[in-house]
Amino acid sequence: MRKFFRYVGIFLGILVVAIVGFLIYFNFNYPAVDPPINIKVELTPERIARGEYLAKHVTICLDCHSTRDYSKFSAPIVPGSDGKGGEGYLEEYGFPGNIYSKNLTPAAIGNWTDGELIRAITCGVNKDNKALFPLMPYLNYNQLSEEDLYSIVAYIRTLKPIENQIPETELNFPLNLIVKTIPVKSYEPKKSIDTTDVLNYGKYLFTIASCADCHTQSEKGEPLPGMYCAGGMEFPLPGGTLRSSNITPDIETGIGSWSLERFLDRFRIYRNPESIIDVTPTEYNTVMPMTFYAGMTDKDLSAIYTYIQTLKPVKNKVEKFSAKK
Repeated sequence: MRKFFRYVGIFLGILVVAIVGFLIYFNFNYPAVDPPINIKVELTPERIARGEYLAKHVTICLDCHSTRDYSKFSAPIVPGSDGKGGEGYLEEYGFPGNIYSKNLTPAAIGNWTDGELIRAITCGVNKDNKALFPLMPYLNYNQLSEEDLYSIVAYIRTLKPIENQIPETELNFPLNLIVKTIPVKSYEPKKSIDTTDVLNYGKYLFTIASCADCHTQSEKGEPLPGMYCAGGMEFPLPGGTLRSSNITPDIETGIGSWSLERFLDRFRIYRNPESIIDVTPTEYNTVMPMTFYAGMTDKDLSAIYTYIQTLKPVKNKVEKFSAKK
């Protein structure tokens, strides 16, 4: 019996050494990304204006990195909170841990180089080489054209500094390890998209706006096969469960019957401040930042519509909201 326990002890000892060795190797080698590039982005008025448009209305950086007011429909940001971070995406709402958006203002990233910002936006690691949770859609932002990327960096540099102490993100096991394997090795500079090529321009905008991320059901972080943009992703809210819409061109359950004007009007209405009505915690609300997307130009929204119409139609009837009983 003693011999048995001795062998068990030896086995457990070897196992512990192997696990420790693996963790040392893994943490040393991941995330596997290139060093930040050495660059200084020129802050031209044109870049700052373009970056503001993108950050507020297309890539909607300020949606997650500001304070949202959930007492109003679509939760517009609280004035004066631009980029301060601190929004919590918590385990109680179905997330795999407690995730907090970071402070993007110069109060927090004033000592970051432009190369470090570019790497964070497009590859998914911070200044300290820590992997970002892909709720930050860096996999999509890796497709940004070089000039649009520089414009976003330029705009972020102009944000008003706001001091804000933010808790550290804590992910559950094993995602706390898996997340280190997701970052992209590098960003390859991409040419600006020809805006007259409406289909490809629409695809570009659709990608950097991360439309598919919310409108595709997933399981354990993986999109369900055959359900691309067919809606049904669930968002637990205090008053019930919200589900994303089917935006494929299916006639019956998607938006295949929508005209361009109907699609545009779906966003245009939120350009009027009177459309942003007050809601109580138990009433229907949406996490889709309509007040942000409403600021997109009709030209850009039209391009997105054109691209959506080329998606594969998927029949999937979605119950938009089910209230708590």
